[in-house]
Amino acid sequence: MAFVRPVPATLLGKGAVELFQGLIVDEAMELVVIDHPLTPVQQRNLERAWNCKVIDRTGLILEIFGERAKSREGRLQVELAHLSYQRSRLVRSWTHLERQRGGYGFLGGPGEAQIETDRRILGERITRLKRELDQVVRMRSLHRRARQRVPYPVIALIGYTNAGKTTLFNQLTGANAFAEDMLFSTLDPLMRGIELPSGRRVILSDTVGFVSELPTDLVAAFRATLEEVCEADLILHVRDIAHPDSDAQREDVHRVLRELGIEERIEKDVIELLNKADLLAPEKHETIENRVRRDSNQVLVSAVSGEGVRGLLALLDTRLRIGLAVLEVSVPLAEGARIAWLYRHGEVMGRTDDEAFANFLVRLTSKDAARFEGKDFL
Repeated sequence: MAFVRPVPATLLGKGAVELFQGLIVDEAMELVVIDHPLTPVQQRNLERAWNCKVIDRTGLILEIFGERAKSREGRLQVELAHLSYQRSRLVRSWTHLERQRGGYGFLGGPGEAQIETDRRILGERITRLKRELDQVVRMRSLHRRARQRVPYPVIALIGYTNAGKTTLFNQLTGANAFAEDMLFSTLDPLMRGIELPSGRRVILSDTVGFVSELPTDLVAAFRATLEEVCEADLILHVRDIAHPDSDAQREDVHRVLRELGIEERIEKDVIELLNKADLLAPEKHETIENRVRRDSNQVLVSAVSGEGVRGLLALLDTRLRIGLAVLEVSVPLAEGARIAWLYRHGEVMGRTDDEAFANFLVRLTSKDAARFEGKDFL
C-alpha cells in the first residue's frame, strides 16, 4: 500500500494501521516487517496497535546477519552494528526505561535513569567492540603486507546479495564454501588461490553481499571486510542477470563502491559477470550474449553449469597482463629459489639453459621486476 505523507506517530495512516490490524489478527501473525526506517516511537506505537513484534528494514537485515555470521570477526561486526542500532532505539521507546535507580550510599538525588544506564552500558560495549575490530583491521593490514612480499594478485568478488558470488567462488576454486539460495549466506571473507590458464597464481576473495539502502552502521561495521575490495587488483561484480531488478541492483553496488571511496576504479578495474545464464530464456540469452561480445568489461557466466568460466579466466589473464614488462633475465642454475620465484610470480614466455645459467624471457610487473633484481623476493 503506497502512502504519500508519513504519519509521525505510526508512519502509516490510521486507516492503514486498522486495515493491517485486521489482517494480522486473522492470520495470527507474530512478526511484521516494515520496508522503511521506523523511529523508536513509531515502532512502539505499531507494536501496541497490532499486538505483535514490529521491525524495520535495518532490524531485519541485522537479524539475518546475526544468523549467518560464523567467524569471530563476523560476529564482532554484526554485534557492533546491532548495538549501534539498538542505541538509537533508546529514546523513550519503552516505559521501563523511564524508571530511576537510587543513588549510592548517603548521596541524595534521584540517581541514574534506566535509559541512561542502558545507553552507558551499550556505549561501553560499542567502544570495546571497536577496539577489537581495530585489531582485526591491523591484522588484515599485516596479512596484506605479507602477501605483498610474496605478491599474488588479489581478485575480489562483489555483488548484490544472492547474486551467486559464493557459488561462482566454488566453481572457480574447487572450494566447498557454504552457498545457498538465501540472503547474506556469506558474511565472513573467504580467500583461495587459483591458477589462470597462463599458469599465473592469483588469490580470489569472496565478500559480503550488498543490498539497497544498506544502513550506514552496517557499512561502517563491515569496513574491515570491505577493505579487501579496496585493496584488490581486480574487482569482479557478480550480477544476477536473470533478476528483474538487475539494473537497479547494479546501481546499488556502485553506490557502495562510491561510499568506499573507490569510484574511480568502477570503469577501470571492475569486470561485470552476468551470472545465472542458465536461468535465461533462449531469446534473452542470445540477446545478452551478443551484447557481451561487444563489451570487454562483461562476461556472461553460469556459476552452476560452468558456462563462460573458461572465457572469464582467459580475460583475467589478459587484464592482469596489462602493465607487465617483458624482460630477459639470466639466473644461475644453482639458485633454484630465484628460478622457482620467477615461475610463481611471472609469466615465463621462454627459457634456454646453458652450462651455468637459465635464460628467461618473462613478463613481470614493475614492482616484481625491481624486487627480483634487488633480491628482495624471499
